[in-house]
Amino acid sequence: MLDADERMTPELAADIEREISAAGSDVAMYRVRRRDIFMGRWLKRSSGYPTWFPRVFRRGHVTVEREINETYTSSGKALQLEGHLDHYPFNKGIDWWFERHNRYSAMEAKLLLAKDGASAVPSRKGDPAARRAAAKAFAYSLPLRPYLIFVYLYLLRGGFLDGRPGWVFANMRLAYEIMIDAKVAYSKNDTSSVDELNRG
Repeated sequence: MLDADERMTPELAADIEREISAAGSDVAMYRVRRRDIFMGRWLKRSSGYPTWFPRVFRRGHVTVEREINETYTSSGKALQLEGHLDHYPFNKGIDWWFERHNRYSAMEAKLLLAKDGASAVPSRKGDPAARRAAAKAFAYSLPLRPYLIFVYLYLLRGGFLDGRPGWVFANMRLAYEIMIDAKVAYSKNDTSSVDELNRG
């Protein structure tokens, strides 16, 4: 499964062919790492790489549990592939990215309001998707979360080594996280705003 802004590398194609030809019946899906490309450069550090996304599935053995930033549940093993997908999230321009993330931030705010105080997701050893979900749940419990994420991506993860694209992208992530928090705060103060969130 590929999104419209993702491209398969020859290495990944060969990896998939090799793996699925030998896959046992207990294998339900494979996860793939994605390289985010921005301003002509791979954001190896400021994007939070590596993150793993399920992209190869055994039909009828995997379900999707979220509308955005999907989570996947499988009835069998989830393995990882060596090859990469190349991701071009700005192929329609930077305005389109902001328009899309305005909608995403409304959806994330709605999910947070629905949970409102739910405990963090426990991390399962060896499952990168579960670890990511647990880290995300923990991050949402922190004060000044958007700024901490910026510091994490730009300084701790070395996003400054991605040059100007890393600086710009880390600031865009900061803006996105602020939008989520602002919509949550606004909705808690004005219950009539739920319809606005639904409209994005």
